[in-house]
Amino acid sequence: MTPEHRTSARPNRITELFGTDVPVVLGPFGGVSSVELTAAVSDGGGLGSYGLYGYGADAIRNTAVELRKATAKPFALNLWIPTGDETTSLPQTAFDQYLETLKPYFDELGLPLPHMPDRYLPDYDEQVEATLAAGPAVVSFVFGVPAPELVEAAHRRGMVVVGTATTVAEAVALDAGGVDAVVASGMESGGHRVSFLKPAEESLIGTFALVPQVVDAVRIPVIAAGGIADRRGYAAARALGADAVQVGSAFLATRESAAVPAYRAVLHSPAARETVLTRALSGRLARGIPNRIIAELSAAELSAVEVSDAGIAERRIAPFPAQNWLTGRFRPQAAAQGNTDLMSLWAGQATALIRHHSAADVLAELLAGTPVL
Repeated sequence: MTPEHRTSARPNRITELFGTDVPVVLGPFGGVSSVELTAAVSDGGGLGSYGLYGYGADAIRNTAVELRKATAKPFALNLWIPTGDETTSLPQTAFDQYLETLKPYFDELGLPLPHMPDRYLPDYDEQVEATLAAGPAVVSFVFGVPAPELVEAAHRRGMVVVGTATTVAEAVALDAGGVDAVVASGMESGGHRVSFLKPAEESLIGTFALVPQVVDAVRIPVIAAGGIADRRGYAAARALGADAVQVGSAFLATRESAAVPAYRAVLHSPAARETVLTRALSGRLARGIPNRIIAELSAAELSAVEVSDAGIAERRIAPFPAQNWLTGRFRPQAAAQGNTDLMSLWAGQATALIRHHSAADVLAELLAGTPVL
């Protein structure tokens, strides 16, 4: 990023809180974060973020070590708070039923069918302990309000705590819970909808309706997320009172990201003009670019007309996180083959506005929206 872009964003509550030069935050990608991209955003003056979804304690510690080797600037580590509706285990018969629905994709990719695991996700408490021990400048959370003792422990270690809201009520709950800043995530955002007070389907508020309401409702700094990919989105979010913006898809489409070339090509293609909300790939509502597997699994779920003895229609898609684990057994192979029909192509509604291929250029584009006084 050029010196004029680095200095064009004046210090505000977010840059002072994070110790960064500019009020831009990298969206934490659960599953496709990269050390290179996180470091590039931090070195460019923003706050690089790294998503720890699915990471055990050892992987968290190793990731923090690699990030510190890559950048001396502040970065954030992101955790998913358990909501209480996660499936911890399945009867073997149910597992086999869900696996049968996915068998054609394993066959297509030449992969054996997996055996039922002992667990679908690492232990959350172990993740928290490892994250606190890693000591990032910022620890951010999605899917809830972090426990008071966790917030206190992070503050004792000098860490900033950030929460994520999809409604005003969630933002108020996070403010009351002691977090230092809140991400107001509009329904335009790519990836999983991180609602926690009401179902995601009942929490679909657009970014530019959500942000000013959250700004009015909380005392802490607000970071706008969703539908922001260029200088116009940056300027609009700041004009509505956001102290900073969080950007995902535009950075995901850069060469520094962990997205494979085929994924990045889709993000830069006309296909990015359309996104859908789906539970097909993970069991939780998420926004992505439609492809064959989303269409087929959605159709399979709708056609599940078999009725059990209790008169309840049987599901063809496993609940979260079992479905995410199951599709996660073949999605990496699809990515390695460049088979975008069988990948998760998470993307936000502003993805079609993406024009840049490097993190530095995305930062410069966003900051070009800074008002000149």
